Amino acid sequence: MARIYLSPPHPSGREIEFVEDAISSNWLAPLGPHVDAFEQEFIDTVGVPNALALSSGTAALHLSLVVLGIGVGDEVICSSLTFAASANAIRYTGAATVFVDCDTASWTMNPGLLDEALTDRRRHGGRVRAVLAVDLYGQCCDYDALRAVCDRHEVLLLQDAAESLGATYGGQQSGGQGLLAAFSFNGNKIITTSGGGMLVSADREMIEHARKLSMQARDAAPHYEHSELGFNYRLSNVLAALGRAQLLALPDRVAARRAVNVRYREHLGDEPGITFMPEAPYGTSNHWLTCILVEPNVFGTDREAIRLALEELDIEARPVWKPMHLQPFFAGDPSYGGNVSARLFEQGLCLPSGSALSVDDQARVVAGLRGTARRAR
Repeated sequence: MARIYLSPPHPSGREIEFVEDAISSNWLAPLGPHVDAFEQEFIDTVGVPNALALSSGTAALHLSLVVLGIGVGDEVICSSLTFAASANAIRYTGAATVFVDCDTASWTMNPGLLDEALTDRRRHGGRVRAVLAVDLYGQCCDYDALRAVCDRHEVLLLQDAAESLGATYGGQQSGGQGLLAAFSFNGNKIITTSGGGMLVSADREMIEHARKLSMQARDAAPHYEHSELGFNYRLSNVLAALGRAQLLALPDRVAARRAVNVRYREHLGDEPGITFMPEAPYGTSNHWLTCILVEPNVFGTDREAIRLALEELDIEARPVWKPMHLQPFFAGDPSYGGNVSARLFEQGLCLPSGSALSVDDQARVVAGLRGTARRAR
């Protein structure tokens, strides 16, 4: 039987058409008409008026901090339960990272702990300039609550939306909840450009500044003139063509992943010791990945034993993100809370969730997981 992957790319069927157009037109350079069209179509999709197509979601995160002037001597608070790129981008600027735990209701940044962290950092002479809130596994943070805390402490709120394209918050598409928001089109995301990202904002000047910086910060001159540090961060025209074809299928991809989540809940919801990542009432998740928690004393074994048993069946599963405050590189950085994300990492498992996952393949995953329980008991 073929291997079942965690979250493989899912072609829309029009990729060859769009990419052939890019190639036949000889627009093989980092810029071109497909880049412009992809940005506009993304604007229309997420409802944020300005967008910049970039080489990765990490590049988008980095530029969001750079255009705000964040650097050495500053602190940026970041969700602890996230992929390393969120924290790495902060360190690229020379700023210091401060981590805040999630809550059990959403698995995203805890607004109460954020308030505590901001109060404590000020008390100890810290200079927090911004908060980078990370949408997790397709679910948005509680942005109304986070924004109220940020406004009270006069810090900026940024959105890492790498995992939440197609999700909603308060009836609005993900991406308009922070001053700037960064998306990822990595190969495992809900849509992909092979590698790529997008930076969006309601602030046109910020996006245009980021656009300049993404092209080596070249000034307006007939020669190459540079008055600030720039980066080579633009998305190629060919990959933008791929993104346009993928974006056309976004509603279907979201619906498919939500259906995968529903089926897992139907087939595993009554399994003793298994619970699912909750869906917060303030929005809808795109269910990029379906995540479960495994209570070993009830289920009969732990999440790592399940992962290894699935691997023996040629099924890819993955632990929930290891929190940043537990990562060796960030050891010693200030951290607030931590027990919740540590428990989620210890007990959490991401199941295969691709939008092309067949009912039969999903049944293989369920059977493999249930078999692990029977053997353990």
